[in-house]
Amino acid sequence: MIVRDSLSVGVAVGVYGLSFGALSTVTGLSLLQTQTLSALMFTGASQFALIGILASGAGIASAIATSVLLGVRNFLYGLRVDRTLEVAGPLRLVAAQLTIDESTAVALGHDDPNHGRSFKLGFWTTGLTVYVLWNLFTFIGAIAVSTIGDPRSLGLDAAIPASFLALLWPRLTRGSAWALAAASAAIALMLTPALTPGLPVLTAGLVGVIAAALGVDLATSTPLPTPDEPETETSR
Repeated sequence: MIVRDSLSVGVAVGVYGLSFGALSTVTGLSLLQTQTLSALMFTGASQFALIGILASGAGIASAIATSVLLGVRNFLYGLRVDRTLEVAGPLRLVAAQLTIDESTAVALGHDDPNHGRSFKLGFWTTGLTVYVLWNLFTFIGAIAVSTIGDPRSLGLDAAIPASFLALLWPRLTRGSAWALAAASAAIALMLTPALTPGLPVLTAGLVGVIAAALGVDLATSTPLPTPDEPETETSR
């Protein structure tokens, strides 16, 4: 089941690389520049933000700043992922490159107390699948842009949101989780007309940060015990 979920997400997101490859080439980037972005930057939101800002006529400094800001979330993912992956040396660099929305979501969705085996399998399978397919389809999209036309006409722009919804839906089992999801969605929708694409989602993520700071346990809908309070049978 873990491998199936990982491959499903990997294929859905990887194929969306067609859209990036095509749009990047239309924006004016060369094939080499487009492929380098997918290979080294490897974070879809930042890549699309970069070419979108360049296409609007804004300077490269603005494009880079926005891309870096959107990529900060991967650093935050890494703080959580690192505790379970337990990697060192060169493999740690590979893990950092593969720490993206999809690999983190699948890994957390299959986290278990069994020494993190399901977590690790979900992370590596999803990360590697997305990386290989994203770069492959970026290349295909870049060289076939004249044939593909507008990638959005194929519905590829819905692939990533659909995959995230599929991962999120089974986890909304408590009222607190539903409330958090609804609040985040409302904030993102309100800010979408006013902010650069990608930033409304980051801002909406503050809802989760605030909930964590308040000690809300979304799995049990009860406050988390503070360090000074002994754990009760209910809180475990």
